[in-house]
Amino acid sequence: MPALGAPDVTRLLLAWRDGDSTALHKLVPLVYAQLRRLAHRQMRSERPGHILQTTALVHETYLRLVDSERVHWQNRAHFFAISAQLMRRILVDAARSRGSLKRGGEAVHVALDEAPLVSREPGTDVIALDEALTKLAAVDARKSQVVELRHFGGLSVEETAEALQVSPETVMRDWKMAKLWLLRELKREATKEHESSR
Repeated sequence: MPALGAPDVTRLLLAWRDGDSTALHKLVPLVYAQLRRLAHRQMRSERPGHILQTTALVHETYLRLVDSERVHWQNRAHFFAISAQLMRRILVDAARSRGSLKRGGEAVHVALDEAPLVSREPGTDVIALDEALTKLAAVDARKSQVVELRHFGGLSVEETAEALQVSPETVMRDWKMAKLWLLRELKREATKEHESSR
């Protein structure tokens, strides 16, 4: 995501956090295109005919952002990290509401674009990935956040480092370790699923 307007975005986020309701109206035009790109990235790997479209995902995310008065906004990277997290939640909720609790069939797939990111398969069930990320967060919260920011949020290594207040080298190390951990966890779950279906 380009850093154009980053100081303005951060200034408006801080004003919004401090109670200036007009800041939100000024913020939306600055972030809308980036939110659409983020949503498009999320939707690109969804099955055809998915109940949500890119615009609907952006609007649902926006509504949840407006309701998130408890968030202590820090900067632009933090805003897009929270947005990515909300989009992930919306997609997981949509997958669960369709009754796709079991792998396969109507399951929602998320393409993992950096091969091999988490899976050697063309796509990974979004619910399985969400569950694996939740397990990773219990073991190492920062590594889980790195995956969420880089994969779901589309943030660069530098933006992720800024959001987490760590060095880019730490982000790269966490990214590599998290991918290996998630790959192992997803394979373990796929094996259990396969064995239980016999």
